[in-house]
Amino acid sequence: MRLFAAVVPPDAVLDEIADAIAPYVGQVPGLRWPDRALWHITLGFFGEVPEAVLPELEVRLARAVRRHTALDLAFEGFGAFSSARRARVFWVGVTGDSMVRLADSIKAGARRAGAAQTDEKRFHPHLTLARAKAETDLRPLVEALSGFSGSRWRAERVRLVRSHTGPAMRYESLAEWALAPAERG
Repeated sequence: MRLFAAVVPPDAVLDEIADAIAPYVGQVPGLRWPDRALWHITLGFFGEVPEAVLPELEVRLARAVRRHTALDLAFEGFGAFSSARRARVFWVGVTGDSMVRLADSIKAGARRAGAAQTDEKRFHPHLTLARAKAETDLRPLVEALSGFSGSRWRAERVRLVRSHTGPAMRYESLAEWALAPAERG
């Protein structure tokens, strides 16, 4: 099973992103825009995980999630990996409470459970909006969207998701855990 842990933002903030990018979707040759139903913020990618590992993975991830409080976040700033000039991934950034400690805890729990293919790249909170097979210059797109700043929202849950690949990519939520309540200021 191909698995990852993620935060799924509320529809209202996803609407803001969809509205901002709408004039550009389909306008950049070679850029593939996945269905909005697939939008999420990946906290940890585990790759192919044997089914026998799933029960322990769920226990470890539940424990990791419970150790962290809900996060106050917002979407702001568009960018690309590896760079806007040589992009393969177009994304919108996430600002607010740091997600790094949560992502690190999730990855550590997955490793302890036996999900050996955890992603070791430095965590950069983002939501992927489009992909290209070949390097593409997305500087005009990133610049056109530079003024975007989304509404604040609270991330309160983390999901374990199975990715079904093929002609029509789809995601299946296997489990979901609540972050500890954040103190209201």
